[in-house]
Amino acid sequence: MRILVVEDEENLAESLRQGLSADGHRVEVAHDGHRGLELALTGGPYDAVLLDLMLPGLGGAEICARMRAHGVPTPVLMLTAKDGEQDEAEGLDAGADDYLTKPFSFVVLGARLRALARRAAAPEPTVLRAGDLVLDPQDRRCRRGTHDIELTARELGVLACLMERPGRAVAKQDILDEVWDAPHDIDPNIVEVYVSSLRKKIDAPFGRRSILTVHGTGYRMAPDGG
Repeated sequence: MRILVVEDEENLAESLRQGLSADGHRVEVAHDGHRGLELALTGGPYDAVLLDLMLPGLGGAEICARMRAHGVPTPVLMLTAKDGEQDEAEGLDAGADDYLTKPFSFVVLGARLRALARRAAAPEPTVLRAGDLVLDPQDRRCRRGTHDIELTARELGVLACLMERPGRAVAKQDILDEVWDAPHDIDPNIVEVYVSSLRKKIDAPFGRRSILTVHGTGYRMAPDGG
């Protein structure tokens, strides 16, 4: 894999470069946010980006958001010294595909990178529909009728998980297992954060209720899109 590492802690960045190179990967390193964004946008294509959340100049979440805004689909693994749902959600909402809290082992890092590579290589599902709600996972596009709706990568994953099972109750843990790479390390209640965000985007502006709460289980997608 060709990997971009954006990390301002020089010792950690060098350790990552050496460890990943020893595993056969090609690694480029940036130590600040502006240089990291420049490489992410123009230095690729990369197979993955390891992106620190807290960077001088430009934060990791902002870099990820700008990558997605420019149509760069490279999988992003967010690195953070913080340990909290809000920080995890910040990176994921910006379009990151996964996160890893420092300190971490190379064994776990390697597993996360392989999972990202499998996800990127997997065939994308067909267009999903629930009434006038349409989701195209391959193009990462969602619309309600004629209105385009902008969703983050994680929101797309959660919505796809529900739309693939119209009318069926889907447990929070099942959503975690399908959308997150390390679901057993994550509080299932984080799914509520993404469902709430989805409702604000795909339902509330249109007076709909497509994602229904199934108490004691999880959520259900109304087959007719609400």
